[in-house]
Amino acid sequence: MRRFAIQLLIILICFLLQTAFFRYLDLAGIVPNLLLIPTMSFGMMRGRKEGMLVGFFSGLLLDIFYGTIIGPYALLYMYLGYINGFFHRVYYMEDILLPMLMVGANDFVYNIIIYIVAYLLRNRLDIGFYFLHVIIPEMIYTMIMTLILYKPLVKINRWLKQKEEGSEG
Repeated sequence: MRRFAIQLLIILICFLLQTAFFRYLDLAGIVPNLLLIPTMSFGMMRGRKEGMLVGFFSGLLLDIFYGTIIGPYALLYMYLGYINGFFHRVYYMEDILLPMLMVGANDFVYNIIIYIVAYLLRNRLDIGFYFLHVIIPEMIYTMIMTLILYKPLVKINRWLKQKEEGSEG
């Protein structure tokens, strides 16, 4: 129960930072996708199930506050969290390179899907503009924020793991 509450708090903090605080720190209208960081982190640290749950609740917040219908962002983030969970076995907490690459790949896939749904299906075919002005800057900004947020998430995960092991023994 403690893990679930703390993960919800982390999701809420990332949501508030992404939607309120970083709106004032945007670079050319680009805001980092902070909700991808806990989705990726907990997927890699804890496995597919927790990656799915963190991704679902992250996307659900976006659906509730910014979506026209409930479900698309929740489903997208849930899939990303599930896919990140596959890297649980090859993941080392001290390694920062794999999480950086994964959050970059997640952001790329996320933005390509958003482009297909929001623009391509409406016959807006200028993917080069979208790629250069949205996808690449957001990927870089999100990867930089991963450098800052990843280590605290690892420490929180270790602390939770110690508490869980201490309560079992």
